Amino acid sequence: MQAERLKHIQEYYFSTKLKEIARLRFEGKPIINLGIGSPDLPPPESVRNTLAQVALQTDAHRYQSYRGVAELRHAISRYYNSYFEVDLDAETEILPLTGSKEGIMHISMAFINKGDEVLLPDPGYMTYRATTLLAGGQPVYYTLSEDNNYLPDLKALAHSDLSKVKLMWINYPHMPTGAVANRDFYKQLLEFAHKHQILVINDNPYSMILNARPLSILSISGAKETALELNSLSKSHNMAGWRIGMLLGKHEYIDTVLKYKSQMDSGMFLGLQKAAIMALNSPPEWFDELNKIYVRRKKIVLKICQALNLKVRSGQTGLFVWAKLPAGQNSQDFTDRLLKEKGVFMAPGFIFGQYSENYIRISLTNDEEILTETLNRII
Repeated sequence: MQAERLKHIQEYYFSTKLKEIARLRFEGKPIINLGIGSPDLPPPESVRNTLAQVALQTDAHRYQSYRGVAELRHAISRYYNSYFEVDLDAETEILPLTGSKEGIMHISMAFINKGDEVLLPDPGYMTYRATTLLAGGQPVYYTLSEDNNYLPDLKALAHSDLSKVKLMWINYPHMPTGAVANRDFYKQLLEFAHKHQILVINDNPYSMILNARPLSILSISGAKETALELNSLSKSHNMAGWRIGMLLGKHEYIDTVLKYKSQMDSGMFLGLQKAAIMALNSPPEWFDELNKIYVRRKKIVLKICQALNLKVRSGQTGLFVWAKLPAGQNSQDFTDRLLKEKGVFMAPGFIFGQYSENYIRISLTNDEEILTETLNRII
């Protein structure tokens, strides 16, 4: 009875792994989960209070606009102007989303026809592949190597057959490697995309975490002609479970995505929108204090990597540490053994692509006490 479109799709890896961890904990085993990037810290108190206050309003529970309230769109516009030096028309170039993961699906369904090819990063976020297949597209992988600072080799891509390529997914700051892109790279990428008539989407949720220079692809002159950007409050404001994201770009592209989105869901709860506005108005000190916590945590994670004889590339940003295993080790075997013998789960690199087999990903979303306990179990 299963639909054909699901035959190449498996249950999300972390969905199955979380069930295993839950079973082990039910059996009384004290499992430490360092594999999932779900922030453990709360959003700002003002954000939580706003949600509670709006929830008590009798008129707050009706359907909302698919485009979100104007106040939210204007808050997003100010946020992007302040932190990314990007001017966005709040009326036409911003689409609030129920999380950016939803946006990945909406974009795929809005632009991909059966047989269209889509350029996907390897290593990269596995949802890009799943949504491409669900939309009837064909994944075409481009390799991100440590030798090239985990940036795509645009010259090599230009010599390949791009005649069927419709979209290209990029993700900087990059997950899982923590690599960053700069303005020169974005300029080259946009020239490449314009020449080959490819729509580029930058998935940008890690921009504010351990990253001294937040950058949007839309800050490059002319970018809106051939690029979109996704962002969310999940990591930047500790609101992963709230499901608040945004799609940004040229109004024709936004309107195309809205055609699909408006058939799939309704507008975001007003309380969430008002809380998001409060979050977006957080002062720079919010990010400063948040990143101080992650700096302390990362120091412990680096000690864990040293204890496990893992190599870590310097300059990584975002919520994770991307670490290379000793030669000859298999990421799935390594993480399964660590879970069994030490009660610690880390994400195996193989789930992010075929060129990540000898890497693992460690999350910073556990407090210093838990990370120290992890270190003590390992040494």
